Amino acid sequence: MDKQLDPVEHAWQLLEKHWKIQPRNGGISYTPGYSMIRFIFSPIIRGLARIKASGAEYIPGHGPTILAANHLSHVDPILVIASSRRKVHYLAKDAHFKNFFLRLFMNLTGQIETHREEGGDEALAAAADVLEDNAALGIFPEGTRSKRTEKPYLLPGKTGIARLAASFPTAKVIPIALVGTREMMSPQKDKFPKFWRSVEVNYGRSITWFEWLVDDNGGAMTASKITQISKLEEHEIKTEIAKLYRKFTDQLMQSMTSLGAP
Repeated sequence: MDKQLDPVEHAWQLLEKHWKIQPRNGGISYTPGYSMIRFIFSPIIRGLARIKASGAEYIPGHGPTILAANHLSHVDPILVIASSRRKVHYLAKDAHFKNFFLRLFMNLTGQIETHREEGGDEALAAAADVLEDNAALGIFPEGTRSKRTEKPYLLPGKTGIARLAASFPTAKVIPIALVGTREMMSPQKDKFPKFWRSVEVNYGRSITWFEWLVDDNGGAMTASKITQISKLEEHEIKTEIAKLYRKFTDQLMQSMTSLGAP
């Protein structure tokens, strides 16, 4: 893109109180065990499972990154972690932390416990901890595992992904299409993965919020337009930002479909 981002960045700061997500703890816990677990188990999983991964080169080796995938099976986060070649931190509901051994595994790998009764803002604050630490956040924009029985399985995306991207506007957002994971492990039928079933993990090109914001096919915003929004009434500002969140999310979901998400 050939547009200058500096004026847009400055204008976006005028709206900070409307988009800024405050991290819950200011970062994530140090997890030295995660590297060891990935070193041991990722090659095993890649060896056992018939994983066809494409586009992993789009994942930056460092810096705040959001890996956004469709969600069909319990194995989805495991396959993203195994194929991404980077530490990925997911938000996980508190039920996954009740069993001692599972809790130990979740803590060692830096997965983040959330409580649904605390609401979406608390979950976003926990997610912001990951990005504040310049780490990679795994997220399922649908907000839940799709239970549709006929294609398309992909649910409409929730705008939390856009709120995170807007709050960390230089973070790389990477769409991912997971194909065949429900056949590998059906949530309603299978207790263990069918590793002989082939799956695809297709990574798309990254985009940042600022890049999307100025793209004519994205937010189509200029510094002048954003400045004008900042001068509106409070409720009008919220409405305009909500429109941007919705458009960003819808286009991200379209990218997943283009990558093959069923």
